[in-house]
Amino acid sequence: MNDTPAVENSAARETRPVNDVGEAAFSDRLGRQLWPLDVETLCAKARQMAGLDDFGGASVEQGLSVLVDSLNHEANLHPLGRFLMRTHLLDLLKTRLQLIDAWKKQSETVNASPITRPIFITGMPRSGSTFLHELLAADPALRAPQIWEVMFPVTADEPDRGPHDRRVWKAATCLWWFRRLAPEADAVYPMRARTPHECVAIHSYTLMSEEFISSCRVPSYAAFLRSSNMVPIYQWQKRFLQHLQQHQPGRRWILKAPDHVYSLEALFSVFPDALVIQTHRDPLDVLKSTIHLTRVLHGLYGRPENPVQLAEREARVLSAAIDRCLKFRDAHPELADRFVDVNYRELTADPLAVVNEIYQHSDMTLTAEATGRIRELSLHRSRYRGRHPVPGLSDMGLDTPSLASRFENYCRRFGIARHQPVGR
Repeated sequence: MNDTPAVENSAARETRPVNDVGEAAFSDRLGRQLWPLDVETLCAKARQMAGLDDFGGASVEQGLSVLVDSLNHEANLHPLGRFLMRTHLLDLLKTRLQLIDAWKKQSETVNASPITRPIFITGMPRSGSTFLHELLAADPALRAPQIWEVMFPVTADEPDRGPHDRRVWKAATCLWWFRRLAPEADAVYPMRARTPHECVAIHSYTLMSEEFISSCRVPSYAAFLRSSNMVPIYQWQKRFLQHLQQHQPGRRWILKAPDHVYSLEALFSVFPDALVIQTHRDPLDVLKSTIHLTRVLHGLYGRPENPVQLAEREARVLSAAIDRCLKFRDAHPELADRFVDVNYRELTADPLAVVNEIYQHSDMTLTAEATGRIRELSLHRSRYRGRHPVPGLSDMGLDTPSLASRFENYCRRFGIARHQPVGR
């Protein structure tokens, strides 16, 4: 299979009427003129917006350079997608400038605020990690970065002011517009201003984040990111968390992103006392869900790609992520007790029992108050089930028996039983 953008774009043009191709080309030219994506223009505009100059190191421009090149030549952005991505990049750059400026003034208080024994949830996407993240964040002794805090972090070191907090309302408004633009995404990954956010959103301020891979088809950027030293990215995350907690310390961080599986070396380098919870699910079920979510998110920014190529790429990505994580765990037996494995079926069948096991492994105390909150939240887990039917893998053009054999060792290792026929 040829996975180059040129082939895919050519194939797409062959299936569209000539007039549609001409209109798309015209709108693309207009979009590039109105909303240019290049490093110098974006950085200069962000500096003007913030009234500040220091991005805190040259690494941000390196990641940005690879990203915009990939966006311009591989993502097949439509005009709305180009506008949305340019707006997002400017917001990230402006906020980074503001954070760097704030941290210079807060250096003593930030440095005096250690991050102790953080908990990271990772593993397969669509394997219950979001649900588990919200369950654990319901414990008053734990703290997750909330979406409004990550979206508007400069003043987020000040606690939530309650129902009339303008920062929260601003985040809620942005999310409302997102749901209007991508309603299917909300069915499979609901986001609200006060729900826990993923670490990739914190990483996005470095312009070195899996967030952009989830949003757009950027294979060159993906290859660059996964071959880069991620230690500086986790150092940024540590500083970010210190900023958030400087006026309200004492709670243990509960963090989450499936993409930590790519960077466990860097994670433990920066957070040596971390605990990692790895979620597991039948990879074929995961694939059906990730292919659907990727199609929805990519459609917000770019034109549709060949569905078979999308499905095959997602299968390769999932297989590579599993292999990378397992190689790390096998190479570091001294960290075996720092991992807790969670089975998706067990989590959905009895959430509180799984949480109890995690607490026992972590030498944490599950209080009566936390138990009540977690039990109440677990009763509403049905809202995490997608409302849109997802086609079977065979309907997407994948060889499901071959896929099943590819993941056989993984399933055997973690006791994952398939509860439905492959391909459905």
